[in-house]
Amino acid sequence: MLEPLVLSAKLALITTLLIPLAAAPLAYLLAFRRFPGKSLVDALVSLPMVLPPTVLGFALLLVMSPQSPLGAAFESLTGQRLVFSFTGIVLASLVYNLPFAVQPLRTAFEKLDPRLLEACAVLGMSPVAAFFRVVLPCSLPGLAAASVLVFAHSLGEFGVILMVGGSIPGSTRVAAIAIYEAVEALRYDDAFTLCLALVPMSFLALLAINRMNRGGR
Repeated sequence: MLEPLVLSAKLALITTLLIPLAAAPLAYLLAFRRFPGKSLVDALVSLPMVLPPTVLGFALLLVMSPQSPLGAAFESLTGQRLVFSFTGIVLASLVYNLPFAVQPLRTAFEKLDPRLLEACAVLGMSPVAAFFRVVLPCSLPGLAAASVLVFAHSLGEFGVILMVGGSIPGSTRVAAIAIYEAVEALRYDDAFTLCLALVPMSFLALLAINRMNRGGR
């Protein structure tokens, strides 16, 4: 019973640590830059929020399969398959959670005083320097809220993880999949125990987000 919970926490933690590397630059571009195809990029980033998880999971399964360029390159480098592995569900989790990190960060960036960026330009700062020295430090509450939201969302992932990783004990069998299998096998006590562990964690995450939002205001 403890193994799926530990695996879910590990997946959520790794996703939370890695996702700002992709989400913060994307949020910065969408908040401050104008470029051809911006609306298309915005829609693609937000697409995982509206797609059924099984549809997204099936698409990722095809992208990461051994027959795909990504899956073949990973297998040639590591000797292991990307699908049905912990690395595979981490990548799936990053894609699935990307819009849940980009949207709060973009909102936080757009709340910044435009005169800050104008002052950076007058002082000769490059956009990259302004991003790291001004935008990010002034948006730490938004970054923290996005991180907590991604962590809580990652704990309950089911459809995407099941499609990409299956249910391999100790590798891809996260808590949500363990709950489903326990209910399917009529082991309601086990399902209740797992739910009892996940509900307080999610509730505390929501309390943290609300507190950060109040602090930001």
